[in-house]
Amino acid sequence: MDTTTAVIAVAVVLAAVALVVAVSLLIRLVKARRSLRRAGLPTGPRWVFWGAVLYLILPTDLLPDPVYLDDIGVLLLALRTLRRPVADAQRPSPLGRPSDTA
Repeated sequence: MDTTTAVIAVAVVLAAVALVVAVSLLIRLVKARRSLRRAGLPTGPRWVFWGAVLYLILPTDLLPDPVYLDDIGVLLLALRTLRRPVADAQRPSPLGRPSDTA
């Protein structure tokens, strides 16, 4: 096996791993949003969720599609944004009682 073939094989494996990570983050994002909605908790802006899903699916990216690093970053930011209202609701108020954000 020559050097070019080895480099291509490594690039294909890395692209496949990045794709698997992106898809698993998408599944995690959907599950987090679904469980937050079932619990009646705020899920943050709706456009954040759908924007992250569309960014992963649409062919227009900041980086070329074999490199899913930008997609992974967008999904991680969306997941963090979905969890922020829950963390804010669980944070105790200055008086020692849970805050009411509803």
